[in-house]
Amino acid sequence: MPANIDDLVVRVADICTYKWDMIRHRPLAYLISAFTGGAMVVFGATLALSVSAGVAENLAPGLANLLMGLVFMFSLVVIMVSGMTLVTADMYIGIIGVFHGRIGWGRFSWGILLGYLGNFLGSMFFMWLISLSGAYAAWPWLAKSHAIGVAKMGYTATQIFVMGIVCTWMLQTAAVLFVKAEGDAAKIAMAAYGPLAFVAGMTEHCIANIGFLALPLFQQDLFLAEAARMGLTDPVLLHWGFGQYGWAFNQLYTVLGNLVGGILFVGIPFQLVSNPAKVAELYKEKTNFMLKL
Repeated sequence: MPANIDDLVVRVADICTYKWDMIRHRPLAYLISAFTGGAMVVFGATLALSVSAGVAENLAPGLANLLMGLVFMFSLVVIMVSGMTLVTADMYIGIIGVFHGRIGWGRFSWGILLGYLGNFLGSMFFMWLISLSGAYAAWPWLAKSHAIGVAKMGYTATQIFVMGIVCTWMLQTAAVLFVKAEGDAAKIAMAAYGPLAFVAGMTEHCIANIGFLALPLFQQDLFLAEAARMGLTDPVLLHWGFGQYGWAFNQLYTVLGNLVGGILFVGIPFQLVSNPAKVAELYKEKTNFMLKL
């Protein structure tokens, strides 16, 4: 039987204990888990680029986004089912753990930093390999990759921050329901819904954006050479810095938005809606305080 909301927050707190125990006693294992999770996120980004390149906007304005979301949803399924680490999921898991006294704010912050570092390394490494492969060096994929970079890095700070909030509001709600769901089919459905929603909804996810926006930067020289050959003048130049069309600029405000979305709009509401008296009763009956996903 699916968990009620009181049982659900206790389950999430158990997962927090399991994950933060790994962070404390086996930090290298946690870092490897996060590295693998970061690479798995951009499995989806790579597939999304593959299927959306060349889809004409006048055919159906949302078609490319739908196609991207349908293949991107594979990424969270493999992360959640395999038990690897995605820092945006750890945001809601950790904040519920804080409310339940499983960890303090210092350990919460350290876990988020370590998870982000591992996700960053995995996402960046995977997209660097893709850039070396030449598989996405033909014009349709160069053009689509660059267009994604221009769109995402061309937003204002407020626009990026807001869509970062929306992203984790969608994604982590699905992740909470993954914990609630019973049976493999239900869990896979919940894990698939989150990335389908945030990609098709054109939102901003910090780990996905690491790879999405690194690839056009890794291949920018190829793009500029091909654009010049085709007679395209004054293409937008992307860069790694904090200014407009900068990778770091997008990443900063996406991370902040994801934190607010996951903590303020997912973790805290679920905790506040749960019944403290019933949660206390559940704790009286508990003997195991560690639960894997």
